[in-house]
Amino acid sequence: MKAAVVPSVNGKWEVKEWQTPKAGLNQVVIKIQASGLCYTDVHLTHGLFPLEFPRVLGHEPVGDVVEVGAGVTSRKVGDRVGVGWVQKGCGRCEWCLRGKKELCQNAISTGIGLQGSHAEYMLAYADATMLIPDALSYEQAAPIFCAGYTVWSGLRIAEPKPHERVAVVGIGGLGHLALQYAKAAGFETIAVTKSKDKEKMIRELGADEVVEDGAALLKAGGADVLLATSNSWAATGDAAKGMRPEGRIVLMGVGHEPLNYNPELMFKRVRLIGSSQNGPEYLYEALDFVAKKKVKVVAETYKLDDIGKAYDRVAEGKVRFRAVITMN
Repeated sequence: MKAAVVPSVNGKWEVKEWQTPKAGLNQVVIKIQASGLCYTDVHLTHGLFPLEFPRVLGHEPVGDVVEVGAGVTSRKVGDRVGVGWVQKGCGRCEWCLRGKKELCQNAISTGIGLQGSHAEYMLAYADATMLIPDALSYEQAAPIFCAGYTVWSGLRIAEPKPHERVAVVGIGGLGHLALQYAKAAGFETIAVTKSKDKEKMIRELGADEVVEDGAALLKAGGADVLLATSNSWAATGDAAKGMRPEGRIVLMGVGHEPLNYNPELMFKRVRLIGSSQNGPEYLYEALDFVAKKKVKVVAETYKLDDIGKAYDRVAEGKVRFRAVITMN
């Protein structure tokens, strides 16, 4: 099969022949129809985790089951499925026993413990797959298995109450979906961004208000929940100036600078919550919103042979808002 192979840390991606996987016990082989290219792929290429190379990355896969391994009863050939980030826990630790495999320290993840989805075929544990609604296209479904799943999980873990206000800082690959999910769930939604060129589109995505920083957010009435999808924690810290008392800041973007939690936030009893992907029920809900056309992924689509171009645009922050790879 063809696959996008990363030869080494900081290596240049190459489309080349790679071994086609075979299904083992409790596994399925998926013929990939679309694979989202996430900024995490850039982090992994640069050595964020100690991975063995060469390897195939990609963790937003959707496609068709073409082979079913021994022991699989819940999936069959022809099923339209996708796979999330964490596929399997150790089954023995406290968090696995609590039903939270995403917190397992020895979890097997897509593109890390198993080869990823930027390829014509991918191996996955059957129990990690999620059936895709019939009304949902592969291109729309793929980014939901990381980006959409992440932001919907973040909103849910914040437990917003009726009449509360939700702000989103970082209106990019994650943020443009966070805005839509918050609006679809019925909340007054504020975008925090300095990108004036995005304002018209941001309002079309559902933002009730657009402000440039935390001071302006506070002046506009403040936020009870701040979904921090930016990769700049400096931007998150600034937006936090607009938090209302007993607000919740949900960190989903990965920043490289320190995050300033100041006494003002402490006296307001503002909470910091870390979140990524928090359980299969949230993935089900995230997909359902898109299938019902209440949320739409804005994406650039590339063929597998052009994945190098797509990777460069993602790495340089030029994609608006997600990049999706389809097979040749």
